[in-house]
Amino acid sequence: MRTTLIVFRNLLIPLILAGLLMLGLLVGLVFLIGRSAPHLNPLDAFALRLSLALRSADLDTPAGIDGTVACFTVIEGDTAATIANRLVAQGFEINPEVFRAYVRFFAIDSKLQAGSFVLKKTMTIPQIATKLTNAGADSVTFRVIEGWRLEEIAATIDQTPDLTFRGAEFLTLVGAGFGGVGGYLPEFAARAGIPPGHSLEGFLFPDTYQLPACGTAADLVVRMLQNFDVRIPQQLRDDSVKGGLTLYEAVTLASIIQREAVLDEERAVIAGVYLNRLKNSRAGTPDAATPRTLDADPTIQYALGNTRDPNTWWAALTLADYRGVNSPFNTYLNPGLPPTPIANPGLASIRAAIYPQTTDYIYFRACGGEGGRHRFSRTFAEHNAACSN
Repeated sequence: MRTTLIVFRNLLIPLILAGLLMLGLLVGLVFLIGRSAPHLNPLDAFALRLSLALRSADLDTPAGIDGTVACFTVIEGDTAATIANRLVAQGFEINPEVFRAYVRFFAIDSKLQAGSFVLKKTMTIPQIATKLTNAGADSVTFRVIEGWRLEEIAATIDQTPDLTFRGAEFLTLVGAGFGGVGGYLPEFAARAGIPPGHSLEGFLFPDTYQLPACGTAADLVVRMLQNFDVRIPQQLRDDSVKGGLTLYEAVTLASIIQREAVLDEERAVIAGVYLNRLKNSRAGTPDAATPRTLDADPTIQYALGNTRDPNTWWAALTLADYRGVNSPFNTYLNPGLPPTPIANPGLASIRAAIYPQTTDYIYFRACGGEGGRHRFSRTFAEHNAACSN
């Protein structure tokens, strides 16, 4: 019996010591984990850390395979639980309990912000949680180049992955009738003198725009039109009328100048050439020595669109096109301005149309190897010989 007690004692003492050691280690671990999450009491911190360790796969697994952007909104007062459940309802494959444990352990729950966010289902819980702490980080930079037509802007929208709307939505808004949208768009059209049934071509001011997260096509369009209003103040509009052009006509002419001019210093001269021809087309007794047609290549390119080459909206022309493209936009066949602007011009081209350089030039052409510079002529004979020397 005594021998048995001795054996039992010899076994019990190491077990007690091992237990005390394990308890000490556990207490130390709880203490260390508690220090890494000082906003929690040590036991809560330990429980949450253990839970996250056991569900580490849920943290590292993307919330889906769809890489397209999705708009997600956090409302003021939303809790982590509300946000997690809404993510699931919106198709994000996450474990709400793991999401709540993660944001609580890392003190992210107190940093979650109200606002709109651009998320992707290929993101993980840590990535989503971090994204939701900065409502201002998801603005999208979108640049519109001078001389683009509506379709080119739409194509660039489709090539910008962080935008949550598509080019087709944009075209519906800016096309003829403005997609049936009331409010600002028709009000702008009335102020700008855009004829009923016409699109907003020409008035979508080229610039670099910062769009909010989850911004809409309407957000972009309104910003572009507001920018036009700012850049083209009333003085410019009044001076256009004094010069004999409505604002719509000035923008139409500017769109042609935008597509023709390479050098800024030539814009006003090119405008003067076109206005000499335009005035002759409107004269009661036209000058026989001055063409009545603008003869602007970009207007034919606009009529052709991308039908010749799907990779460009400004295809190279052939000699047959000048007489063979039967369109009201063909300014070789039809006197005066085309029915609408053919692109969206920048400020320099609009100012050139309103403040042209007065000359007696009625022709111009670009010669090879001169960096896009044009040679201007007063007669057709000079024009034909312009590139021969």
